[in-house]
Amino acid sequence: MEEEVKESWELLEELLDAGSASDLSFFIESLASKERGRAVSRLDEDHHVKLLELLGPELAADFIDDLPDAQAADLLEEVQPATAAAIADEMDSDDRADVMAEMDPLLTQTILLQMDPDEAKEAREMLEYPRDVAGGVMIKEFLSFPEAVTVEEIQKNMRDHADEYADYHVQYVYVKNAQGGIAGILRMRDLLLSRGNATAAELMLKSPICVKHHASLQELEAIFDEHPYIGIPVIDDWHKLVGVILRGDLEEAIGERADERFLKVSGIVGGEELRSMPFIQRSTNRLSWLSPNLILNMASVSVIAMYQDTLEAAIALAVFMPIISDMSGCSGNQAVGVSIRELTLGLINPKEMFHVFKKEVGVGLMNGLILGILLATIAMIYSTLGESTMNPWLGMVVGLALFFNTIIAVSLGGLIPLFLKRLGKDPALASGPILTTVTDMCGFFLVLSLAGQILDKLA
Repeated sequence: MEEEVKESWELLEELLDAGSASDLSFFIESLASKERGRAVSRLDEDHHVKLLELLGPELAADFIDDLPDAQAADLLEEVQPATAAAIADEMDSDDRADVMAEMDPLLTQTILLQMDPDEAKEAREMLEYPRDVAGGVMIKEFLSFPEAVTVEEIQKNMRDHADEYADYHVQYVYVKNAQGGIAGILRMRDLLLSRGNATAAELMLKSPICVKHHASLQELEAIFDEHPYIGIPVIDDWHKLVGVILRGDLEEAIGERADERFLKVSGIVGGEELRSMPFIQRSTNRLSWLSPNLILNMASVSVIAMYQDTLEAAIALAVFMPIISDMSGCSGNQAVGVSIRELTLGLINPKEMFHVFKKEVGVGLMNGLILGILLATIAMIYSTLGESTMNPWLGMVVGLALFFNTIIAVSLGGLIPLFLKRLGKDPALASGPILTTVTDMCGFFLVLSLAGQILDKLA
C-alpha cells in the first residue's frame, strides 16, 4: 500500500510541533518561494508565531521577503512587537517599507520604537514616500565614499565590513561630494584594477544620471528603457544622495501596480486581498464595493419599470436590451482604459475634458454606426422567426438605440476618469460602476422610449 504524500504545510506543521529549528530551516530553504507562501497560508496563528520565533530574526527576514506584502504584514502583526522589530531590523530597506505600509499604523510605530535606531530612521524615511515614486522603490543599502578616499581605503573598508555588505547589491560605488550630493560613480572593475593610492575622484565617472526622490514610475521606466543601467542613484530636493533604484525592483513595482489596478477594477477595495486574511475583513472589503453597485443597478432597473407596458407589448425588445447594454458598456470601458492610461503617462490632465470629448465622439459615431447597422440587421432577421414577414421597425429601434448609446458610452467613458481625478478620487476604482449604471439607464431608456413612439408597428 502506497504511503500518502503529505502537503508542504502538513510537513511544516509537524516540524513546528517538533520544535527543531535546524530541521525547520532546512525544510524552509528546500521550498520554492511561491510554495512558502502557500504553505504558510494554511497554518493557524499559533503556528505562525512559532514559525517566526524558531527561524530567528535573520532567517525569518529572508523568509518574509518571499511572501506577498499583505501576507508578510499579517505574520508580523501576529508576533510580539519585540520579535517583529528584530525581524524588521534584518530586512532590506525597500521590502521592510513595503511590508510596514500594509500594517496597522499604531502597531508599526510600536515596532519602530523597538528597532535599531538607525534602521528605524531609515524605515521612517521610506514610509513617508508613496509606493509609486522613486523614494518608495529605492533601497538604502548602497556603498558611498567621499571623493578624496583612495582605492586602498575603499577595499579595506569593504573587507572589514564584509558581513554587513554581503546582502548589498554591490555593482557600483557612489562617490559623494562635501555637500552629500553625488559627484560620480566608481565601477567595481576600476576599483579592483586601479593602483591603491588612486582616489575615487580620479577614477569615478562624473555627472551620472540621477533621479529625484519624487520621480514617478513612468519616468523611471523611461530612463531604464533608454539606458542599460542596473541601478540609478536617487537624490532629494537638496541634491543629496538618498538611495538607489534597482532595475529589478522597478519592474517588480510596476507589476505590483498593475495587479493593484486590476483588483480595484474587479471591485477589491484596498487593492489586495488574500484568502488567508480574516473572514470579516474580506467580506467587508467586498461589500463596500458591491453595496453601492446594488443601489446603482436599482436606478437603471427603475427605467424598465417606467416603461413596463411598452415592454409587455413588444416582448422581443427584451432579447436585445441586454445586448445594447453590454455592447455600450464594452465601448465605454475601452474609453475608460485609454483615459486612465493617458492620465498615468501624463499625456492628458484632468482639465482637458473637451479635448477628450472631441476625440471620443468621433470614435463613438463610427463604431456606433457600424454596430447599430449590424444589430439592426440581426433584429430584422430575428423578427422573421415564426412570422411570414420581416419587421424593419424592430431593427430600426434597436439599431438607433445602440448607435446613440455607443456615443454616450464612449464620451462618458473618456470623461469620467478625468472628472474623478479632479475630485481626488481613484479613477480605476469608481469609473466602471458609474459608467455601467449610466449606460444601462440610457440604453434601456433609448430602446423603450423609441419603441413607445411606434408601438403599434412593433406589436
